[in-house]
Amino acid sequence: MSTPVVIAIDAGTTGIRSRAVFADGRESISSYQEFTQYFPTPGWVEHDANEIWQAVHHTLSHVISRVSEPIAAIGITNQRETVVAWDKTTSKPYGRAIVWQDRRTAERCSQLAPQLDLVRATTGLVLDPYFSGSKMEWLLKHGNVPNNADLALGTIDSWIVWNLTQGSSFVTDVTNASRTMLFDITSMQWSNEMCAMFGVPEHALPRVVASSERVGVTAHTHSIPSGIPISGIAGDQQAALFGQACFNPGSSKNTYGTGSFVLMNVGTTCPSPSEGLLTTVAWKLGSDAPVYALEGAIFVTGSAIQWLRDGINIIDSAPEVGPLAESVPSTNGVVVVPAFTGLGSPWWDPYARGAVLGITRGTTRAHIARAVVESISYQTRDVVEAMSHAAGVTVTDMRVDGGAAIMNLLLQLQANQLGVSVMRPHELETTAMGAAYLAGLAEGVWPSLQSVTDAWKLDTVFTPQPTGTEAHDYMLWKRAVNRSLNWAQSR
Repeated sequence: MSTPVVIAIDAGTTGIRSRAVFADGRESISSYQEFTQYFPTPGWVEHDANEIWQAVHHTLSHVISRVSEPIAAIGITNQRETVVAWDKTTSKPYGRAIVWQDRRTAERCSQLAPQLDLVRATTGLVLDPYFSGSKMEWLLKHGNVPNNADLALGTIDSWIVWNLTQGSSFVTDVTNASRTMLFDITSMQWSNEMCAMFGVPEHALPRVVASSERVGVTAHTHSIPSGIPISGIAGDQQAALFGQACFNPGSSKNTYGTGSFVLMNVGTTCPSPSEGLLTTVAWKLGSDAPVYALEGAIFVTGSAIQWLRDGINIIDSAPEVGPLAESVPSTNGVVVVPAFTGLGSPWWDPYARGAVLGITRGTTRAHIARAVVESISYQTRDVVEAMSHAAGVTVTDMRVDGGAAIMNLLLQLQANQLGVSVMRPHELETTAMGAAYLAGLAEGVWPSLQSVTDAWKLDTVFTPQPTGTEAHDYMLWKRAVNRSLNWAQSR
């Protein structure tokens, strides 16, 4: 009997990966394609939604052509908060998608500051341009987007499902809905008050579904057969939490991607708002009660390594950063604050900007590279300390994933700064695994959460090896952060 396979579509910020995940644990099959990043003006970040769909179609078709086993389901995980507007009749987007990193609505969010308590109590979020609501408002006011019955406003998951089903399913799951600033995370419905605040018509929003349930089937297109169930959807960070098998309250993970995101499972009771942190929906399995998470969102980590490569040409390729950073024993006093698009948790300052401090005549590119790597560990410590304080729970270990988790230096620095073990699994692409597990659970490929836990395999544990300079180095970091705060607003 052939083993069923689930295909995960991992729609990231810089590219699309489709991946066949086999229930028997054999090596997966994947296909990847990047897409264009647009920066039309400082602080603006855009994507071409059609190019994203073309990358999905290409990679999914490529994987399907290499799989002989029956495809039980498709799961989708996606960059969150990014907004696409399109016409339901023609399926044509209105202009480019506004990406989660985009800061064009910072002033609008500042104007709404008196509504912060309402926003936090209803949505679990803070007033920041990071989230989708103000982006949708901007598109309606400035993006030549008509507010009519054919308007669709959705995140990337909605856009992909729409195209996979040729318009028969217009949905989003609870995790993505919880990132829009338009969703009541207690009632689990679109909030009339939040939609009115941003002038977003509810008729243009997708139907909200569970993270693990069948929401549609594929329509036949060139090289994609019809009838494949689409049965799992989750925002990338929630998918990573699920893929790391963090099923017990208090379990946590950090994903080192374009940004870094620390999530802690806090169970089925929605917690009160926590200063500097977000409350978000972790997942919902079918008709079960939703599971919640505390989240610390760090906007720039892996993209700071891209900046070293593409912005200032200190390295030729991303893998070079580890050896270069390890070539010096310290940063020699250099601190890099990569606040290129503001600072997220626990600062939430859209006007912060990047800073490189402590440069002397003896500073080399190796010192700057190491300072960038260290900045990732410091930002994570900022979030973990805020999270532990808010939840009243001390993090006992940290499961990590994402591209930069391959870097041993980073994970050792992280263990030293947190004072706890950092656990790297054998499978680093846990966002895709989470999407596959969610879809597979709905279709019976994995029979239970325990079967997902059993599939998680440890690769390496990094235990704290303090050098004695951690406290001093972290103090320098905090001083540097204070210099970067509110920079853009003071011009």
